[in-house]
Amino acid sequence: MKLHGIKARTKRRFKATTDSRHNLPVAPNLLQRDFSLVKPDQVWTTDITYLWTDEGRLYPTLILDVFSRQVVGWSLKPHMRTELVSDALRMAWFRRRPEAGLIVHSDRGSQYCSAEFQDLLKSYGMRSSMSRRANCRDNAPTESLWGSLKRARIHGHRFATRREAMDEVID
Repeated sequence: MKLHGIKARTKRRFKATTDSRHNLPVAPNLLQRDFSLVKPDQVWTTDITYLWTDEGRLYPTLILDVFSRQVVGWSLKPHMRTELVSDALRMAWFRRRPEAGLIVHSDRGSQYCSAEFQDLLKSYGMRSSMSRRANCRDNAPTESLWGSLKRARIHGHRFATRREAMDEVID
């Protein structure tokens, strides 16, 4: 590897970014780390991460079908307002049209606890589930996907613009 200038990409140190210190209602953990499903569209997980650019942060979010590990909805914005996660959920619902009762599991971030997001879930007949406080393993499928994306495509790259980072994530 040294002879050919090849270096292994290593895992970066974990940094918590979710601020769950708010007074909004929190949903119970319906998933309980049971990721063994028998068909698609029973449980979706969702999370937000961030990427650095010279223009500032870019916030990607996704909706992941736990059974197939397929990204069924996503959104990329320069902010972390509720609109970010609501847009991803709308895309997922529009693409999949799941039966009522599907569980959408997230962390306890204010975007997911907001009345706007919770009302959107109810309008689609979905049930909200949230991880325990400060426990990223409760949302392991999505956290794993973010880790893989960052190790394989993001770390070591400098993005001059948010558009460059968006293009890399979408690719």
